[in-house]
Amino acid sequence: MIACNDIAFQYHTDSPVLSFPNLDCSKGGKLLLLGNSGCGKTTLLHLMCGLLRPRQGKIEVQGQDLAALKGKDLDRFRGEHFGIIFQQSHFIQSLSVLENLAVPHFLLGQSFPKTKALELLESLGISHKAQAKPQALSVGEQQRASIARALIHQPSIVLADEPTSALDDDSTAAVISLLEEQCAFAGASLIVVTHDQRLKSRYNNRVELKPSAS
Repeated sequence: MIACNDIAFQYHTDSPVLSFPNLDCSKGGKLLLLGNSGCGKTTLLHLMCGLLRPRQGKIEVQGQDLAALKGKDLDRFRGEHFGIIFQQSHFIQSLSVLENLAVPHFLLGQSFPKTKALELLESLGISHKAQAKPQALSVGEQQRASIARALIHQPSIVLADEPTSALDDDSTAAVISLLEEQCAFAGASLIVVTHDQRLKSRYNNRVELKPSAS
């Protein structure tokens, strides 16, 4: 489903080169990328979905070499295959939760499945917030809305950047379980990028990232 081999990245010619271990996640599989701040976790996530391009190495998604895609083709491929839960929710504050869920479909030129969206919000326990603005949601509710936004267009792969960093133990268990359940139901691969050691025991397929700049 997604495989990264011999990946290295450099932000600027005078900045350190970041090297990453090889990794892969099968269709419908789960992968935990675990590491402390500064080890390049978010950089790797951005590389995997084509928001950044590696200095060397190869990233394949569904058999497609991301390096072969550029411009609108890359944007469309990313929009069709990836659902991304960023560390910060990045909702459009002037839109309701339901309207925010419609944005990915609008960008892809697709009709918005409103009924499905409401069902997804219901399964995440926040259907009563569908017409609310993002600022009216608690941190946990915003995390759940982020999960809904990432899954609404039925992506092949969900990338979650620090999805539990602001949550207590009970909320962490609840949100990560919901994320796993929703991905399993959708048949999507799940890649969680985090420093949260509480998640380590949940995943057999995990890669521990360490600073590797040179």
